Amino acid sequence: MKILVCITHVPDTTSKISFSDNNTKLNSAGVQFIIGPYDDYALARAVELKEASGGTVTVLNVGEADTEPTIRKALAIGADDAIRINAFPTDSYFVAQQIAAVAKEGNYDLILMGRESIDFNGGMVHGMVAEMLGLPSVSPVMKLDIDGGKATLSREIEGGKETLELNLPFVAGCQEPIAEWKIPNMRGIMSARTKKLEVREPAQAETKTKLDNYELPAPKGEVKMIDKDNVDELVRLLKNEAKVI
Repeated sequence: MKILVCITHVPDTTSKISFSDNNTKLNSAGVQFIIGPYDDYALARAVELKEASGGTVTVLNVGEADTEPTIRKALAIGADDAIRINAFPTDSYFVAQQIAAVAKEGNYDLILMGRESIDFNGGMVHGMVAEMLGLPSVSPVMKLDIDGGKATLSREIEGGKETLELNLPFVAGCQEPIAEWKIPNMRGIMSARTKKLEVREPAQAETKTKLDNYELPAPKGEVKMIDKDNVDELVRLLKNEAKVI
């Protein structure tokens, strides 16, 4: 079974974010980048499926040269090889077109990615890729089992969970608890240095959006402490200042 896992290169959630060039670019100085956490779950499940049934796992990232340490970490976790599309990921549509171009050529049995990236949180790429390939798309997938050419999936829906059966191939956006995150061991780290990382130029693609600027969230306001017995004052503040009732 050939599995393609699409990973993002995103700032760690503990990083302090700022912008440069009149708030039109992320200031990456001092920022720690990681594999997108939801992509990490997808990669972990792909490695488990490979270990159980055989096959190969290829990781794919749309990004410039600075993403290669993140890709090498994915190789250390257990992917067999990697592809980097040498382009800045301008928007979801552009990224989806690049993934679809690789997937068409590679003839993969399964395409996994996180349900969303944690930088823009668009949650659109898996659906776009599936549409471009003419395949089913399921998200957010919390459980995935493969038996021959069929898959059993569980996902969250409003008010409960849903279990689906699908024929391969398809596209899945993954989240916990589909697998446990895997931490690279020393053997994996050493082997990752020699695994193939292919760099490709981007396919002809269209960009659908234009960035004007970034803005940081408004700073948090002051906290007012109210005595637990002073209900009238609490109601007054919620009504007149917070305006939530």
